[in-house]
Amino acid sequence: MKTKITSKFLILLVGLLVLSSCEEFLEEDLRDEITPDAFFTNDKEAELAVNGVYRLFHDNNLYKQRGLDNYYTSGADIQAANRDVNGSIHNYLIQEGTADGNGTWIQLYRVVNNTTEFISNIEGNESLTEDAKNSRLGELLFLRALAYYHLTNLWGDVPFYTEQLPVLERSVLGRTPKAEVRSVMKDDLARAFDLLPSSYSGNDLGRASKWAAATLKAKYHLFDQEWALAKAECDVVIDGGAHRLLDNYSDVFDQSDPSNQYNDEYIFVVDFEADYDGPLSTTRTDDYNPRIRDEPAGRNNDTIVNGVSGKKVDIFQGLLRDQGEDMTGYGWSVPLPEFALRENWQDGDLRYDATIVTEYLGWKLSFPYFRKNWNLDQENSLRGNHPENYIVFRLADVYLMAAEAENELNGPGAAYFYVNKVRERAFEPDQPWSGMSKEEFREAMYDERKFELSAEGHRRMDLIRWGILLETVQTVQHRAWNNPGANIQPYHVLLPVPQNQLELNPSLLESDPTNNGYR
Repeated sequence: MKTKITSKFLILLVGLLVLSSCEEFLEEDLRDEITPDAFFTNDKEAELAVNGVYRLFHDNNLYKQRGLDNYYTSGADIQAANRDVNGSIHNYLIQEGTADGNGTWIQLYRVVNNTTEFISNIEGNESLTEDAKNSRLGELLFLRALAYYHLTNLWGDVPFYTEQLPVLERSVLGRTPKAEVRSVMKDDLARAFDLLPSSYSGNDLGRASKWAAATLKAKYHLFDQEWALAKAECDVVIDGGAHRLLDNYSDVFDQSDPSNQYNDEYIFVVDFEADYDGPLSTTRTDDYNPRIRDEPAGRNNDTIVNGVSGKKVDIFQGLLRDQGEDMTGYGWSVPLPEFALRENWQDGDLRYDATIVTEYLGWKLSFPYFRKNWNLDQENSLRGNHPENYIVFRLADVYLMAAEAENELNGPGAAYFYVNKVRERAFEPDQPWSGMSKEEFREAMYDERKFELSAEGHRRMDLIRWGILLETVQTVQHRAWNNPGANIQPYHVLLPVPQNQLELNPSLLESDPTNNGYR
């Protein structure tokens, strides 16, 4: 979504949505600050209000930095920090009040609060045209379902509401069973699919389409092992024809041109386009970019290059700067040793070089990095001010979900079509799957999703839903400063309800006094 918003109305609205929200979601009451009837009086105001909800996802606790990535990528078998940091999360030292996701909880409920408020204002609003009413309502239903998707993934049973509630009533809400929350969200997403358009262009790129709603609904079904329903939603997206797999895997992640950061494989992204507004740029890229203080290998050794002598780091950085690049990131998220080794990938897998980089400009690096998620450009992608989209859903994931669901339903016969579509571009020559049992196909999918979707926020939840998180974490090689395998327990598949929330609302413990096993 590239609209650069300068309206005084939007400045007021976004300020009320983001800045004046109190720190704890149960205390927030937007209606005490501005009544819905003060806006939503025409199509433009409804659009600006929905834009404000998209902005909520740009928060550090969600997609801007390592908010959701903390719990979706850390503590698995693909990536971790390149030094002794972020250990509470990666090493499963989480407890109430320590790395319990309080900021993420608060921000997701801001989305729930505001989408619910706006939905109630749009439905039956005769000041809006029918097209505007449908599209904005569809977007809000999708965005609320996305928030509850993350809430139920991370905490399981959570406080749940889809109608406006007085703040006092919200402040004593207990936890609703995850199955009930997800059931309602699946219905909402079916409704959103009917309301949303198939595609966007120009300034509307980045808005949720009907295919985004169907993909999120497929995710819900897949996580709940509703195989037939998951497969049906995947087929809707695949057969819809609005998206295609790119011919070249590395092109999927090429966002080097800030003015051209969308491609046909993206189904839904969080848009951090720099000209949308300065504060909305992302710092997540810095997690994947190296620190020059770490690179290259033997950085402080003297060397001679083209007759010029000096420290390796100085010569290497000079080469970077000659092409408008530098390594100014944090190095927070690098591949684990086993994932970084080419020999642990299938022979001929073209995704390796697009995913992993162990040397650059002919210089060996101290750490491997995720090439697919870095951007060293010092003109268009500066430290702390990156424009790269966060790819939430793309079509390859849908094909792999369809393959998994079909295999669970009927075995691998018809499932080969879906997985082999993804593998066609991954190998040269082609190496399609065939001749597997249902169990062999299932276990092969564990690796196929790992190699196709690494560092994209899927892995840890995949391991959890497959029931293999503990054994995977306990057997993979970690670096010397990390030892999650010694700490991980069965209850770590969920987070504890944050301590701050329990202090505000003791009712959160009524249905589960153990707080997801942390007590």
